[in-house]
This record gives sequence, structure tokens and C-alpha cells, in this order.
Amino acid sequence: MVGVVALSLPVQSAYATGTAVDLGTSASYSVLGGQSVTNTGSSVLAGDLGVSPGTSITGFPPGTVLGDTHTTDAHASQAQSDLGIAYNSAASQASDASISDDLGGSTLLAGVYTASSSIGVTGTLTLDAEGDPDAVFIFQIGSTLITAPNSTISLLNGAQSCNVFWQVASSATLDTNTQFVGTIMALTSITANNGTTVDGRALARNGSVTLDTNTFTNSVCEDTPPVTLSANWRGFSDAQWRPPLPRTRGGGSDALRVRKAIPIRLPGLATLTPVDPPGSIRAVSPSGAVPMPTAPLTLSCQ
Repeated sequence: MVGVVALSLPVQSAYATGTAVDLGTSASYSVLGGQSVTNTGSSVLAGDLGVSPGTSITGFPPGTVLGDTHTTDAHASQAQSDLGIAYNSAASQASDASISDDLGGSTLLAGVYTASSSIGVTGTLTLDAEGDPDAVFIFQIGSTLITAPNSTISLLNGAQSCNVFWQVASSATLDTNTQFVGTIMALTSITANNGTTVDGRALARNGSVTLDTNTFTNSVCEDTPPVTLSANWRGFSDAQWRPPLPRTRGGGSDALRVRKAIPIRLPGLATLTPVDPPGSIRAVSPSGAVPMPTAPLTLSCQ
């Protein structure tokens, strides 16, 4: 089985004034609640799970936390403090453009986007980095953020999920089977309905985070854009794809040897993320299954 690897190369810098938000210790969390975290079903969190100052975390198991769990301890308290700083940092950045209503069907370049009220996403919202892996997208939302079922945040031309930030002045709801990207910093609560995937974080300052069979993958920035892989996959129950790494051939193929923590996104299929032990790769699909290659994979670059 032969796949094709396309490397996204920088073309020009993004025009925007936005700067990446420093999340401090909250960056290690997939999910952080203020009052509680509740899970139903087989959710998988690639990072930490925590709550503070509340004390309730339920639903793990059956949910799985690949990081650490912090219940009202010093780490969670510090993360909440850092989240407050990050939230205010995102909210205070100068706006490049105003947005309103529903963003579905739009393509946005890097920048700081401000909504005075609620924002929805129905269908696909595309974030285009124009070849700049450092392009930053910040959304300042004056009320709620709500996605419709089966909605998608799509990254284009080197955009990275670690550079996407949603500052929500009320609560966020990601409806069924949404494929979401970026860090949500909500003043109140966050709800991820059944089957929703998040390449990023759900961080709630004052309220609760409610999960239902969701998959969270790590959002790690790198100096080079993610590598896009096209191949045939089928589901296995194994959680890791261990060495040896795939054989490669063709120019530039060494980039696939995952010596850095570069998430490799398979649009509509899966995200591969390096995990311990060194050289292992964790694969998570939007449906919650864990895809693995049907055979030893040979990759070629073009």
C-alpha cells in the first residue's frame, strides 16, 4: 500500500496583528473545569484532566486520560490562574475584523476576529494560514459559541491547531460529531456532544465541562507545518503504532520520521501524535476508533 505525503511550505506571512496566547500550565490540559467535569462513554483525553476550585470529576473510567488527573490540587489551581491570564490576554488583543452570526462556509485568514454576541458554525469553517505555520487565529466571542451537528473547523496551508484560540464570554457547545480545532477558553461552561473530536483543549474558568464519547488530541506548535498523509486505513483496537516507523522514499521523506511532536493530521480520518516510548505514535480517528495501517506503509513525497 502506497500513500502520498504532501508537505505544506511557507508562501507568505499572515497579515494579522494577533499573537499566540501563552496558556501557562493550562497548556498541558485537554480538559479543565472550574466546578466539575462529567463524562459519558469512552472519551479519550491525550493531555491532562483537571478541576479547580470545584471537586467533582466523574466518568473516568469509562473515559481514558493519557495525561495526569488533577482534582482540586495545586497544579489544577495554578492552571486555572494561568487560564484566567490567558483568557484576558486573548480578550484584550486588538481586533482585525468583526464577525457575526454563523461562520460556516467561510474561509478566514489569520487574525483577531471579534463578535459582539453569539457565533455559530454550521458546515465547514476554513482557517487559511497562507503557508505561514506561525499564523494565529483568535476569536473573541461576546456570548456563546455553538456548532451544528457534523460541523468542521478545517486547517489549510500550514495552519496549526495550537495557534487557534476561542475566547468565549459565556459557554461553548460543540454539537454531535463536530470536528473542532483550537483551544476553547470559556468563562462559564463547555459541552461536547456525542462523537465530537477536539484537536486542542476545552478549558472552562467558572463552570463545568461535559463530555460524551469525545476524543481530544494534543495541540503542539512546531516551526514547520504539519504533514498531510493520504493512505488507506482500517480500524484496530491497539492504541499505538510502535517502531519501526514507516519506511519512506522520495525527497523530503525524512520529515515523516516524527522526531518532533508534530501532529500528523489525516483529514476526516485520524490524527497521529508522537507519544512515549520514543518512536511510538498514537492514532485517534474522529469516530473514536483507532486506525492503523492495513500493512507496512511505504510513503512517497511529492
